[in-house]
Amino acid sequence: MAADESKRAVPLNDYRNIGIMAHIDAGKTTTTERILYYTGRNYKIGEVHEGTATMDWMEQEQERGITITSAATTTFWNKHRINIIDTPGHVDFTLEVERALRVLDGAICLFDSVAGVEPQSETVWRQADKYGVPRICFVNKMDRLGANFFRTRDMIVTNLGAKPLVIQIPIGSEDNFKGVIDLVKMKAIIWSGEELGAKFVYEEIPADLQELAQEYRSQMIETIVELDDQAMESYLEGVEPDEETIKKLIRKGTISSSFVPVLCGSAFKNKGVQPLLDAVVDYLPSPIDVPAMKGTDPENPELTLERAASDDEPFSGLAFKIMSDPFVGSLTFVRVYAGKLSAGSYVLNANKGKKERIGRLLEMHANSREDVKVALTGDIVALGGLKDTVTGETLCDPENPIVLERMDFPDPVIKVAIEPKTKADVDKMGVGLVKLAQEDPSFHFSRDEEINQTVIEGMGELHLEIIVDRLKREFKVEANVGAPQVNYRESISRVSEVKYVHKKQSGGQGQFADITVRFEPMEPGSGYEFKSEIKGGAVPREYIPGVMKGLEECMSNGVLAGFPVVDVRAALVDGSYHDVDSSVLAFQLAARGAFREGMRKAGPKMLEPIMKVEVVTPEEHLGDVIGDLNSRRGQINSFGDKPGGLKVVDALVPLAEMFQYVSTLRGMTKGRASYTMQLAKFDVVPQYIQDQLAAKEQQVAA
Repeated sequence: MAADESKRAVPLNDYRNIGIMAHIDAGKTTTTERILYYTGRNYKIGEVHEGTATMDWMEQEQERGITITSAATTTFWNKHRINIIDTPGHVDFTLEVERALRVLDGAICLFDSVAGVEPQSETVWRQADKYGVPRICFVNKMDRLGANFFRTRDMIVTNLGAKPLVIQIPIGSEDNFKGVIDLVKMKAIIWSGEELGAKFVYEEIPADLQELAQEYRSQMIETIVELDDQAMESYLEGVEPDEETIKKLIRKGTISSSFVPVLCGSAFKNKGVQPLLDAVVDYLPSPIDVPAMKGTDPENPELTLERAASDDEPFSGLAFKIMSDPFVGSLTFVRVYAGKLSAGSYVLNANKGKKERIGRLLEMHANSREDVKVALTGDIVALGGLKDTVTGETLCDPENPIVLERMDFPDPVIKVAIEPKTKADVDKMGVGLVKLAQEDPSFHFSRDEEINQTVIEGMGELHLEIIVDRLKREFKVEANVGAPQVNYRESISRVSEVKYVHKKQSGGQGQFADITVRFEPMEPGSGYEFKSEIKGGAVPREYIPGVMKGLEECMSNGVLAGFPVVDVRAALVDGSYHDVDSSVLAFQLAARGAFREGMRKAGPKMLEPIMKVEVVTPEEHLGDVIGDLNSRRGQINSFGDKPGGLKVVDALVPLAEMFQYVSTLRGMTKGRASYTMQLAKFDVVPQYIQDQLAAKEQQVAA
């Protein structure tokens, strides 16, 4: 669909940039595949359980049947252009979801009608709330044993605190699921079969469902007329709004997040996909329905700038993903928020102040690509040839610089040592790790030359397994991997103030710096902060960056066991200097000394990642599961019931105790239980474990 230099094939208000979000195994990739099939981009449909799905295009995804990287796809429905970003549902990949949500205008939230609202659905829902993404819900797998649409609707209220607007109800469920009742048209939609491309017809609503349909339609209309005084007045006078007005009001409420429309179907059985596509077009926003993009002036960060969604505005876009491609090299995925972008042109990376040349402009279908000459506002494209741009950075017109709001990336919680099996692979492994870290900001690696070891860090065991797997497949590096270790943190428990003088005056240029620094604890999650309270030039302004730098360097290496220091504010309170012997370096060295002394006086403490763990188990194994979690220093928060005689245990457990939990749980419950976990908070490590870690650090140092 190569766009003409300036002409738009599809008006901007007919664009939909959407994501499909769900818990793992809710049927997300299957739903996306069906959407691609019915919109005509996919001739042969892919099935996840056959390992051929188009969106799951990395080898590991096809083997594991989970989606890891959000592939971007462009497709068309009813003269609308739909850009879809497929997102992973596994908790180790919440960063991928966050990146996708940042560049979307709307989303389909998928639920499994048997399991209802699952833990990862709650996480993803909160992420979508954070970015204000309007949603529609699709209750999938209505053909499965135990499917219950109405229970899932209730869970959307209780577990997510959302306001569902039911606009379809199912006709039958499990083996008898035949279709849906469209409450807007007040017609039944029946599919003639379960095969691909099965035809559907609009019929009168079955007599036994008339009353239920009328009840849910009345609820729907009562909810939507609240958004429009005229419609409310007419309704109170006994006049129902017509179909066009109903659609208009559902759209208005969806975009303002007053409620979320709820639909249902079975993607696998090819029922409900076409009405879902109609709902995307009818109710989700176009780029011009969402607030204009805000950013700052790189020269003057206090100044807020705005870019409206228009081809006439200066170009601005956000790089939200980087991927290595075997044929094109590195590809940078960009959402164009304003203006136009041409292949061969120059853009400015506003975060780094560097110009980049666009080599190729590609429109992506999950794993095939199409060269285009121009990208327009609202497009999601892949750029070839960028050298310096990483995820989360802004690309813009060099004449009109703007820095769009950055994305927040979580710090890794787990690390493992890794080394290549052969000496010959050392360089190849280095190249591979650099590329993988460029693609994924939640993956870090570092090299410890003293012990000749490379350490990789990530968001969970699966995350790092896949990194090691990709090294093997894409970079042909076989690696030995050590046991996983926890990324602890260090902090302080009270305020301390230290005066530290750095003096060296034995021949030649002397060094002198005198500083008083106050260290104070901050709220959990607030990181590190420096402030200067110097008055009257006790420390000249040009030396303060030396103090800042010295303290910042120390923050990566705490005094207890060498872990990163968090939630500390350091304030430079007072000091003095020497006209000849003082320098930035002298103040930097003084800051290091002040850090060591000040931290020891401030009641240093170690923090460990605490995970929110949810275990679903048959009732007969409940006692074993609870006993095991307690033995892992777990704190049980709540119990609940799930259909099929299952119990849900919600607990907080230190990550250090959760390694290899999957095999323990499997053995304990004969493979019938499952669990999910995600980072809840950092908390103080018990003293005996802190002593063990400090002793280990001293042995390494010795």
